[in-house]
Amino acid sequence: MFWQAIGAARDLSRAQDIAVVLIRYGFGDMVRRLGMADALAKAGKVLHWHVSDEFARLEPPARARRALEDLGPTFIKLGQILATRVDLFAPEWIAEFSKLQDAAPAVPFEQVRAQLAEDLGEAPEAAFASLETTPLAAASLAQVYRARLTDGREVVLKVRRPGIRPTVEADLRLLARLAEIVNAEMPELRRYRPAEVVREFTTSLRRELDFGAECRSAERIAGHFAGHPEFVIPAIHWQWSGERLNVQDFIDGIPGRNLAAVDAAGMDRRLLARRGAAAVLKMILEDGFFHADPHPGNVFYLPGNRIAFIDFGMVGRLTEARRYEIAVLLHGLVSGGAEVVAEILLDWRDDGDAEAQTDPARLRREIDTFVDQYKGVPLKRLDLAAMLSDVVTILRDNQLTLPPELAVLVKAFISLEGMGRQLDPDFDMAGEAAPYLQQALLAHRSPAALARRGWRTVDGALKLLTGLPQDLGQLLRAARRGKLKVEVEVLPLKHFGDRIDRALSRLTIGIVTAALIIGTSIVLTVPGEGISGLSTVALLGFIGAVLGAIWLLVSIRRSGRD
Repeated sequence: MFWQAIGAARDLSRAQDIAVVLIRYGFGDMVRRLGMADALAKAGKVLHWHVSDEFARLEPPARARRALEDLGPTFIKLGQILATRVDLFAPEWIAEFSKLQDAAPAVPFEQVRAQLAEDLGEAPEAAFASLETTPLAAASLAQVYRARLTDGREVVLKVRRPGIRPTVEADLRLLARLAEIVNAEMPELRRYRPAEVVREFTTSLRRELDFGAECRSAERIAGHFAGHPEFVIPAIHWQWSGERLNVQDFIDGIPGRNLAAVDAAGMDRRLLARRGAAAVLKMILEDGFFHADPHPGNVFYLPGNRIAFIDFGMVGRLTEARRYEIAVLLHGLVSGGAEVVAEILLDWRDDGDAEAQTDPARLRREIDTFVDQYKGVPLKRLDLAAMLSDVVTILRDNQLTLPPELAVLVKAFISLEGMGRQLDPDFDMAGEAAPYLQQALLAHRSPAALARRGWRTVDGALKLLTGLPQDLGQLLRAARRGKLKVEVEVLPLKHFGDRIDRALSRLTIGIVTAALIIGTSIVLTVPGEGISGLSTVALLGFIGAVLGAIWLLVSIRRSGRD
C-alpha cells in the first residue's frame, strides 16, 4: 500500500495534498487504486469525494492539466515535460500540457533579499547601481529582477525562490514512488512509461534548479554563434552567478508573441522566420546542442532583424551519430525513402519497447504508405511539422516510444515551424532544412569524419588486443583453480526439456492417481467404521485420486492451448 511505500513522515503532508487535488478533479478512483486513501485515513483525514459539475464537464486532458496547475511548481514542470512526449500522448493531451504556464505569485523582495545578499557576497544595493524590487516575471522556480551595473549596463537577475529545493525534492520522491505503484497496480497506464518519464523529469528539473548549469549552456551556445551577429545570446556575469543566481545582460527587444510590435517597428517577418529556422537547425544538425524550448516567450526580436534567445534551462544534446540519423530520417521523409525511414525508427525505439508486441513488417507497411502520399510533392508544399507528427502517431499506434532526447527534438521542430508560420504564412520549413540536411550527410562522409571514426575503431581494437594477455591469464588461473564454468544454453533444447519435464510430471501424477484408485478399491473390501460405513482411509484415498485426476486433466488442457 501507499502508506508503507512512503516510509517517511516528512512526505505525508504532501501526499495528502496530492490526493485531495486528484479527488477534486475526478481522479478519485486513481487515488483509491494507488492506496492513498488509506494513507489519508491513517493520518486522521476525512475526504469528501464529491466532484463539482464544472470539473465533471471537462475532458480528461483538461482535468489533468488543471490538476497539475493546482499541485504547484514541480507538477507544472512535469506537465511541460509531458508536453514534449509527443510519442506517448495524443495531440489533445499535448495541446493541454502545452497550456501550462510557468508562472506563480511573486515572493516579496524582503524574503529574497537575504538569499541574494548571501549569493552576491554583499548587500544587493552595494553590488548594483540600481535594483528594481518589483520582479519582471515570477515563475515556479525563480523570479527575475532588473538592475543596472556601476558601468551603466542593464542586467537581469534570475533568483531561485528561497526554500524551493526541499519542496521539489519531496515531490520528486513522491513521484518516483507513485510511478512504481502505477507500474505495479495500473497495467493500462504502463504504456505511458511512468518510471521512465519520472526519471527523465527528475534529471531535467534538478539541472534546471542549478542556474550555474544554465549559464554554462548559454555560454556554450553563444560560442557556437560567434561570428553570427544576427543572433544574440545574453552575456553571463560570472562574478555574481552561481547555483541560485543567474546575472545576465538585459535584452531590450520585442517579445516573440508581439507580432503587432514587429510590424510597427518595420521588421522583415520573412527574414526573421528564416533566421530563426537557421539558428535552430544549426544548433540541432551542426552543433548537437540546442535550445529545447524555443517557444515565442524565449525569443526577442531586435533592431536590424536580429534574434535573441533566452532561458537555457532546458537544452538537448545529440551525438554525431544521432545527428546523422536525424538527417537521414528527414531526408528520407522529403525524398520518399520509406525503407530508410522505417529502419531508422526501428533503431530508435526505446529499450523498453522490447516488451511491446510490435510487428516490424506492419510498421514498414504503414511508413511506406505514409511516405508514398508525399511523392512528387514540391518541397515548398511539404509541412515538415505535420509529417513528423504523423510519423510519431504511427509510432504511438505501434506501441513504440522515442528516446527522451529525440522526443524533445520532435517537439522543438514542431514549435519552430509554428513560430515560422506565425511570422510568415508561406514559411517553408522543409526548404530551410534541406541545405542543413545535405551538409550533415556530407559531413558524415567527409575524410576527416571517416578518419575520426576509423581511428576510434583502431583504438578500440588496440585496447582489446593489449588487454587480451591479462584476460587470458585470468581465464587460465580460474581453470587451474577449478572455478571455470562453461554454460551453453540451446533454447530449442531447453523448450524440449521443459516439455519432457511436464510430461513426466503428468505421468507421475497419473501413476499415483491410478495407485490410489486401486488401493482405495482394495481397502473398500475391508469392513470398517467411517462416513456411511466407508473406511476413512478409503475415503481419503478416493478424494486424493479425484484431485489428482482433476489436476491431470487441467494440465493436459492447458498444455494443448499452449
